[in-house]
Amino acid sequence: MSLVVLDAGALTTVQDPGRCGWAHLGVPRAGPLDMPAAALANRVVGNPEGAAVLETTMTGLAFRARRGHWFAVTGARCEVRVDGHADAHGAAVWAPAGAEVRVGRALTGVRSYVAVAGGIDVAPVLGSRATDTLAWVGPPRVVDGAELPVGTPTGPPQPHDTPRPRPPGPLHVDPGPRVDWFGADALRRLCATAYTVGADSNRIGLRLKGAPLQRVRDGELASEGMVLGSVQVPPDGQPVVFLADHPVTGGYPVVAVVRVADLHRCAQLRPGEDVRFTPAPPPGGTAPAPGR
Repeated sequence: MSLVVLDAGALTTVQDPGRCGWAHLGVPRAGPLDMPAAALANRVVGNPEGAAVLETTMTGLAFRARRGHWFAVTGARCEVRVDGHADAHGAAVWAPAGAEVRVGRALTGVRSYVAVAGGIDVAPVLGSRATDTLAWVGPPRVVDGAELPVGTPTGPPQPHDTPRPRPPGPLHVDPGPRVDWFGADALRRLCATAYTVGADSNRIGLRLKGAPLQRVRDGELASEGMVLGSVQVPPDGQPVVFLADHPVTGGYPVVAVVRVADLHRCAQLRPGEDVRFTPAPPPGGTAPAPGR
């Protein structure tokens, strides 16, 4: 069983939960930017949540399989068509042998996830099938004409498992390790500022535009480790939220860190959309006043 890619769209990659444990060797984690959506697509078609899926970016993709198969599309809302006939988003869909499956342009959000029963069975690299777009570790980006092997299905589709709405609101942040580089009230100022998503955002980072955060310290840092969700501030003062393909080290100060539970929302923010931050509550408590 394999999928033949007819139209790979603007950017389609293979993603599984990523390659943890290699940062000390300079290898990013990668993995789906919208992890809950990818896990949901897998559950719907009866896969383990960690099976490899296809992540599309804005323009969708089209493929054909030589055998009949179950698939599901989650994440960014889009049209789903099998041989030209409209089908469901967020549900298990049967595609007969030779049928053309077309995942349309994102109507809302940015990234859609396509799971096929059995999972995308490309060869793993360093224990993962995820494509990293920073160093291009893992499978190459999906291109027109590519043939992607599919594994053996492990369970029946789960049509009752439907998408959940994402909670609106600001992204929750904890103080970063270099918050003192921006003054005593840095977190308050970060959370009081409205930002917009820049057009140069990608799988590496969500680049934001707004009132710049001014440093109160001169000089530069030696490169230090970076974690997923770091809000790094380069010299222009415009924050960058590090996403799945972020570099594992960096020399610009990190003012805050976005809670992992909120990062999937960054995957679906379009250029020009608004972003705000709020202090994350401590475990079992209420949020502290910003800047404390």
